[in-house]
Amino acid sequence: MRKLVYYIAVSLDGYIAGPNAEFDFYPVSDRMAAWINERYPETLPTHVRKLVGLEGAPNKVFDTLVMGRGTYEPALAVPTTSPYSHLRQYVLSSTLEIDDPTVTVESGDPIELVRRLKAEDTGMDIYLCGGGKLAASLLPEIDEIILKSYPVVAGTGIPMFSGEFRPTLFTPVRRESFDNGTQVTWLTRA
Repeated sequence: MRKLVYYIAVSLDGYIAGPNAEFDFYPVSDRMAAWINERYPETLPTHVRKLVGLEGAPNKVFDTLVMGRGTYEPALAVPTTSPYSHLRQYVLSSTLEIDDPTVTVESGDPIELVRRLKAEDTGMDIYLCGGGKLAASLLPEIDEIILKSYPVVAGTGIPMFSGEFRPTLFTPVRRESFDNGTQVTWLTRA
């Protein structure tokens, strides 16, 4: 069965982005960027893949992406309506309209969507690409978290999970450290 994986960068104080959706404050080293490009190339937006020579690179872990409207909207400034054209893209929104056949807008229950995707007979894992509200609503379906913890304090912003109090235990299974002080931790649902 396919897994829903929350692959996310986070500050020391638990924010995935600044108050205006900034994420350029994370100190990414060349070594870490090369690691991301090699290990998780499909997590890079299509326009970035072109810039780093990964256009046409095969997906290694994910073939489907689920994101909220707040995560999707910055793509329109690139401008593109299909920020991850190398993946099947689902945007959860009750008000957004997109005229692009490569992006599916889902206005229904995100849990039902993820369960439907997980139940498919074939396919790779499902990349939960934020944001905090969507992650909180999908917490019961998150099977794994790949947490890139950067050594920076944001002070305020968009939290990793923004929802009701719902303690959920995950077990760390592996950790890697990088020259910029970042640690990547893989956690599975306990």
